[in-house]
Amino acid sequence: MTQKTEQKQKSHDAILASAAGLLLERGIQASSIMDVMKGAGLTVGGFYGHFESKEHLFTETLRGTARSAWNKLLGKAKEDAPQAPALKVLERYLSRKHRDAVTLACPLPSITADVSRAGEPYRSALEAELEGFVQSFAELLGPGARNREKALAAIALMYGALSLSRAVRGTKLGDELLDAARRRGADLLAAKDAAGA
Repeated sequence: MTQKTEQKQKSHDAILASAAGLLLERGIQASSIMDVMKGAGLTVGGFYGHFESKEHLFTETLRGTARSAWNKLLGKAKEDAPQAPALKVLERYLSRKHRDAVTLACPLPSITADVSRAGEPYRSALEAELEGFVQSFAELLGPGARNREKALAAIALMYGALSLSRAVRGTKLGDELLDAARRRGADLLAAKDAAGA
């Protein structure tokens, strides 16, 4: 790799890191190319040497940030609880530590409203990532006819409870939302379908 190619890759990575921070902090619509490039320590003029548009940048950032956070959560759960990794994912995601983290990991609470308003190309990017989440979570549950449905329900429960709890963080209700979602989520994951799977 030449020095010029190496420098371009470092700049590209810095742009993605800056965009990821802004995505988690502000969402898509409130983040500008100028803010991204300033956060990367680069000039706005260099942006188009890396990305075609703001949409291209934030689509790539959305996918990379979501996939990275989810894979880290899955990997840690498999390592810490190989006999019940799906339950460990649910417990970690719905923990006070995750909710209160200074550096947010999961982009979903920050971006879903933006994606809903902005539409394409963000909608397709989010759909692809969510589909991957569902598939990998269903695989953690093992064989069973209804595991995709359980995975869909668990992910919706996890996202909804975390989002609401973050919105009312510091209140009794915020903690109750997490506690109730963890308990009901555990019940959901443990439930057997009619075929006993």
